[in-house]
Amino acid sequence: ILMVDEKGKNMKCLTFFLMLPETVKNRSKKSSKKGNSSSSSSSKLPPVCYEIITLKTKKKKKMAADIFPRKKPANTNTAAVQQYHQQNLNNNNTIPAPNWQGLYPTIRERNAVMFNNDLMADVHFVVGPPGGTQRLPGHKYVLAVGSSVFHAMFYGELAEDKDEIRIPDVEPAAFLAMLKYIYCDEIDLAADTVLATLYAAKKYIVPHLARACVNFLETSLSAKNACVLLSQSCLFEEPDLTQRCWEVIDAQAELALKSEGFCDIDFQTLESILRRETLNAKEIVVFEAALNWAEVECQRQELTATIENKRKVLGKALYLIRIPAMALDDFANGAAQSGILTLNETNDIFLWYTAAKKPELQFVSKPRKGLVPQRCHRFQSCAYRSNQWRYRGRCDSIQFAVDKRVFIAGFGLYGSSCGSAEYSAKIELKRQGVILGQNLSKYFSDGSSNTFPVWFEYPVQIEPDTFYTASVILDGNELSYFGQEGMTEVQCGKVTVQFQCSSDSTNGTGVQGGQIPELIFYA
Repeated sequence: ILMVDEKGKNMKCLTFFLMLPETVKNRSKKSSKKGNSSSSSSSKLPPVCYEIITLKTKKKKKMAADIFPRKKPANTNTAAVQQYHQQNLNNNNTIPAPNWQGLYPTIRERNAVMFNNDLMADVHFVVGPPGGTQRLPGHKYVLAVGSSVFHAMFYGELAEDKDEIRIPDVEPAAFLAMLKYIYCDEIDLAADTVLATLYAAKKYIVPHLARACVNFLETSLSAKNACVLLSQSCLFEEPDLTQRCWEVIDAQAELALKSEGFCDIDFQTLESILRRETLNAKEIVVFEAALNWAEVECQRQELTATIENKRKVLGKALYLIRIPAMALDDFANGAAQSGILTLNETNDIFLWYTAAKKPELQFVSKPRKGLVPQRCHRFQSCAYRSNQWRYRGRCDSIQFAVDKRVFIAGFGLYGSSCGSAEYSAKIELKRQGVILGQNLSKYFSDGSSNTFPVWFEYPVQIEPDTFYTASVILDGNELSYFGQEGMTEVQCGKVTVQFQCSSDSTNGTGVQGGQIPELIFYA
């Protein structure tokens, strides 16, 4: 049937016949055979009814969220919603009020109410190791939609119909974080549980949550936790995270080796670090870190931390320490007196340092290559004048930002324009007023227009797309070179560096000219 509305537009219509009971249909058929002769009998039959329903065509189906845009609920609803969420977190749910579904306009919000809720739960999990378990409710359908492992567990060919499932290898907080993602589509990570959450996400194949955990770890990565995360990233088979860990360990090797987390790594990770060619650290620091690890490993194996036991737990990893590559003073005052080496090993290494005919050693004798620093030079030329550049204790500063994570190792500075001279330099690196690194050192300039490196004690990690302030206070010959024709953007290898003026600069340095001509970094 085609109908026209009052504005003359065609409207699609459907005609539905109301279904009559079988007895009525049969009687209707019999009456039709008799024709119109038995009008009295046919009049007793109930009439056939028709209902015309008009359906307007729609260009796009609207979802619940479109029909009911999210608004702040009334005060009564707000209190109820907060109450439910708090109950979910505490696993202390009461029966929701009648028509609780009306509080939430979208299926996502209604589904979230079921998170950690005993209402309609058809399975329970006992999560955690013995003595630290927590009983958590679940809903098989929701879990199966969020995880292929749960789908196989509840609906697969080998599905087991259990009301309670024990999971001793996952921490309760991590399991709750995974359930919150499955039920609520929310990612709630914390530094102390993110590794356990990553383990749970990997175990139950929840890839988006696992990716979020890896991103969280990458952004919070530092020299203090890089060694532990390296060990975990290899366990979880996350090559991107592994590469990021190596970048930090290589550039900030001494900080990483001195961290508490280094002593918590497994033996395989220890070997891979000691074997690393690009470690940017003195070998005596590597040696001391290995001894610290051995002492903690003795405790883990319930051994007395004697010299013999330390050497026992180190095993062949001891020979990965490049003791012959140490400075002679470091060896004589450190490794030689540690007791960890045998008398023959100590004598042979001393001969290695002094004898023309060097003995064969089990230790690797070739120094590590370390990292090659890169230099970003921001001036196109330099000059000097009779009345410049003067210091008098004032600060030269410049701000910079990079597009990739790098590690600032130091600055390249100008020297005297009037012959050789010695300078004292206080260098500093800040982010939003917070000092990240500083050092006070001296350097000697030979009177040329070259730059001379001044180093921080440890390289400083620089995050991309954030401006940092580089500062220096120089004390020395007041007539020095200075840069000119400065650039606002410099491409240095694969790293782009942007410069802008700093309000901390009180001695005339800016983008166009002045001091701090070079940034020295690892990338």
